[in-house]
Amino acid sequence: MMRVTGISKRFKSYHTPADRLKEIILRKKYHRDIVALEDISFEVGEGETLGIVGQNGAGKSTILKILSGILLPDTGSIEIDGKITGLLELGTGFNPELTGIENIYMNGTFLGMSRTEIDQKKADMMDFAELGEFIYEPIKTYSSGMLMRLAFSIAIHAEPKCFLVDEALSVGDAYFQQKCMRKIIEFKNKGGSIIFISHDMNAVKTLCDSAILLDKGHILDYGDPKSIVDFYYGMILQKSHMGDAEVEVKKICVSEKGESSNTSTGEVKLVSFKILNERNENVSYIESEQTVKFVCEIESLKDLSEPHYGLSVRNNLGVSVFETNTYCMGIHNPPLKRGQTVKITYEMKMPLSAGNYSLSVGVANKGYDRGAFEEYLLMAHDVDILSIVSKDDAIIYSGVFNMDPQVSVK
Repeated sequence: MMRVTGISKRFKSYHTPADRLKEIILRKKYHRDIVALEDISFEVGEGETLGIVGQNGAGKSTILKILSGILLPDTGSIEIDGKITGLLELGTGFNPELTGIENIYMNGTFLGMSRTEIDQKKADMMDFAELGEFIYEPIKTYSSGMLMRLAFSIAIHAEPKCFLVDEALSVGDAYFQQKCMRKIIEFKNKGGSIIFISHDMNAVKTLCDSAILLDKGHILDYGDPKSIVDFYYGMILQKSHMGDAEVEVKKICVSEKGESSNTSTGEVKLVSFKILNERNENVSYIESEQTVKFVCEIESLKDLSEPHYGLSVRNNLGVSVFETNTYCMGIHNPPLKRGQTVKITYEMKMPLSAGNYSLSVGVANKGYDRGAFEEYLLMAHDVDILSIVSKDDAIIYSGVFNMDPQVSVK
């Protein structure tokens, strides 16, 4: 278990190197303080994974460096009932002139392993890293992917109580990334705690039990990964929005079990959202592979020259199963005048596995590139839930949807 209480970190930024000397001699301030972290507190229990998300410069990597001992906090305390290791910036704790084998001993020692312990686990580390004869070469000859393999193998075999994972994992090839994720899940199932930083929001929603949203060194939100990621996406839309009205991101209660977020400029209104079956009857559940209609009614509170409408279907973890919008579909919609109402109907077959799926709708104006817009007017998450039950005569399959394979055996 890890408990972090009130940690803060500031860095001094000097305009020129000479200002450092002038500050010492003249006893005057020649720097400006940069707040990297301010009063950060959280807990991670045994077998739990905490995700940390935020834009570049939010303070994510600074947290990991403090937790791993690379940096010391200015204030606050960290309690952990065991060893902490991690996969941080590639090359941390390695000597490029030494071979992979020599770096196993050096880096393992930094992580608190004894010589005897490293001797016992060296073969397992080498097997997991799969570097072959390169393990006997200086690591300055390694690619970033090879370096990641070695770093991950050493860190996970050090038997930590808490494991830190940064974006360094993303430089590996697809095969080794999957191998690492299986090892991380195995570590978690054995009671290990994980702090996970990634720009892969689906990975955050799938792997994490809770999440923190950081912005400029402060915690903006702390809670369920799905709602945190939605809030984070809302912040991204805020920055991308080029309209006159300000984009507001706020939490809304969608059920007794949780919250979702609503991103809006207040310039359009979601009047209604209905789920209809093939007989145009209101439904809350359907049988898998049946056709369903999602009918969305939008009222515009301003003139829209090139309005576009989007729909997203997500599973119970908040991972997108399908999403698109009329711009990406090549549909040209007529302008919408202030006070006018438009009805959008999405009709589609739903060959999905049994479960609950949430529906989200979006409205934007003036599309360009591959689905980007000048104005993001509304993103309403989890406006309704559709339950899908298994179809009796369908094949038995695992995964998200039935791809309806045609099989020939000769």
